[in-house]
Amino acid sequence: MKYYGFFMVIISILCASCINFKPEPVYDNIIEIDYQPFKNGTKAVVLPETSTLKLENNLPRLDGATALYPLYAAFVQAVYPEGDYYPHRYELPLVAVSRTSRAYENLINGKVDIIFCAKPSDEQVKIAKEKGIDFHMTPIGREAFVFFVNKRNQVSNLTTEQIRNIYSGQITNWSELGGRKNEIRIFQRPKNSGSQTMLESIMGDFDIIEPITENVLGGMFDIVNQTAVYRNYGNALGYSFLFYTTQMVMNDKIKLLAIDNIFPSIETIQNDTYPYTDEFFAITINTENENIEIFINWILSEQGQYLVEKTGYVPIK
Repeated sequence: MKYYGFFMVIISILCASCINFKPEPVYDNIIEIDYQPFKNGTKAVVLPETSTLKLENNLPRLDGATALYPLYAAFVQAVYPEGDYYPHRYELPLVAVSRTSRAYENLINGKVDIIFCAKPSDEQVKIAKEKGIDFHMTPIGREAFVFFVNKRNQVSNLTTEQIRNIYSGQITNWSELGGRKNEIRIFQRPKNSGSQTMLESIMGDFDIIEPITENVLGGMFDIVNQTAVYRNYGNALGYSFLFYTTQMVMNDKIKLLAIDNIFPSIETIQNDTYPYTDEFFAITINTENENIEIFINWILSEQGQYLVEKTGYVPIK
């Protein structure tokens, strides 16, 4: 009992600290703050001349997919007043990066004005319709959806039919595809993520096999890097978007696969020969703030499309 009072004081202090403690949110290990607008040394592309649009008041609240954050960070850097736009705050910031599924939730619930994402899933459209909401989708650029394997995998090309057969569970071993005798470990993303929605569109009428829990990865960074770990996942197959995989992660232990004998690249997106090429969008549901439409029109202008191209995407125009 000699130290009872002392220990109780210490415990009280620790408990008080725990009550006030807020754990750091978990994001992709790709540090989005590397692209933070106006930050010294930011990787966000800078316009070579002054923007023809400068917003000072009623700034649209932005959110979007991780892979598109470098792009809309560049838009902000060109058009918004200089300031602190740190993306990871406990309260939703003016310029957020919440991943696709959360970004759609924030838009539907009126917490943001514009999100930058791939097209919504059927479920996201249904949720919006139930609330009397229609998405207004403005294409602003084009991107490739890519599949990748560990670089030591012998397989370098898959057909669309093979992709469908793999993800429906009809092909289960790399030996069926010209590789070594090794079970295919197919990683997936959670439903309503942008990449999972793209996979669903590729599958068509094929049902996607239910993955084991440990093969469902929350972030695109995880799906790239788990595939890269040869010792554990040399048999893995993953997917993401071209810019994210090649420019944001840049993991040299994976290799992109050709699909139907067409390799994904800026050139094959531009000439529309790569089969899994799609648009990405600035998406709104409410344009009461006149600056929303003005901002989107600027994104479609020569300057906005310059930033699309220089960031690493294919312009829509």
